[in-house]
Amino acid sequence: MELWQEMLRKSVDSSKDLVERFGFDNELAERLNKLFHIRINPYYLSLIRYPGDPIWIQCIPSEKELENDGFPEDPLAEDSHSPVPSIVHRYPDRVLFLTTSQCSMYCRFCTRKRKVGDSSKINMKFIQDGINYIAAHPEIRDVILSGGDPLMLTDFMLEKILKALRDIPHIEIIRLGTKMPCVLPQRITPKLTKMLRKYHPIYINTHFNHPWEITPEAKKACEMLADAGIPLGNQAVLMKGVNDDSDVMLELMRKLLTMRVKPYYLYQADITKGANHFRTPVSKGLEIMDKLRGHTSGLAIPYYVIDAPGGGGKIPLLPQYVIGRAGNQVILRNYKYDIFTYPDVEEEPEPTTQVEQPYLKKKKNGKKLQPEPVEV
Repeated sequence: MELWQEMLRKSVDSSKDLVERFGFDNELAERLNKLFHIRINPYYLSLIRYPGDPIWIQCIPSEKELENDGFPEDPLAEDSHSPVPSIVHRYPDRVLFLTTSQCSMYCRFCTRKRKVGDSSKINMKFIQDGINYIAAHPEIRDVILSGGDPLMLTDFMLEKILKALRDIPHIEIIRLGTKMPCVLPQRITPKLTKMLRKYHPIYINTHFNHPWEITPEAKKACEMLADAGIPLGNQAVLMKGVNDDSDVMLELMRKLLTMRVKPYYLYQADITKGANHFRTPVSKGLEIMDKLRGHTSGLAIPYYVIDAPGGGGKIPLLPQYVIGRAGNQVILRNYKYDIFTYPDVEEEPEPTTQVEQPYLKKKKNGKKLQPEPVEV
């Protein structure tokens, strides 16, 4: 058994653990565990500095999860875009491939609580159905392995899936969505990276939300993946009490780059049942983006997006940089709120072409009419 698997066995993963280790009321602990499984591995647990800190908020259950907020269990309508149980096919050329129900740490803000941790809904027996679906749809060129966390699979099982995908001629890109470099970096081993590099091009999007998560262990894991030729991106979620502060977000984005991880998305928190207490106003996200632009490298600036409720896909949001127009002058402001104008180029009218009608009109008053030119 590898180190990361041994650490998983020592996880906080029951209502009894909540009672004994964190002083939860027994009834409350049972209700929270029934609502959404608890798993906090020893590594991530060690990052907590004090009760209620940004790490605690992400992994320790809260009674706020029990509030009846009226929000859906499937806010992104994934199930309605699921032709087979393991596939979500929303965009034309790419699919989400759910390969496991398990995670090394169950995030309390998870948008897939209805399935994650439930092996009856995301199951290995559905893997072949997913591969068959992908093979039968030549428009699919990009596959994102998710779950759960695909790196919860053994190297052997993960390689079987990767090989099967690489045997499909129209698959160009394989992506892994994994939180392992953040929550259990011990999972990233030389054996794993050696295997992954056989199936390039492979991309990995990981998930850091706070600067405290960027540890020497996390840095080593990300560098091992980067050294294997795998481009790394980060998908953070904007959350109240975790990272809804421009200084915290700036530090996070800068530290990601030191690990060769490109900030990719900053998500507005989804309207998920039991997770409404994590949401911030959209204005907070726009404020943070405004304070990133110009104050750090463009490499450190993610797309701020809302994954539209009902399955509309990701919609990018930007602070207001275009103030207006005056004639052909575009009025702009920069990160210092200095005003500038840019002379826009006027569109030239499209040229017209004279063509003759390919037929003669009928006679009028006994005379044959000549073809008349028409504009196109």
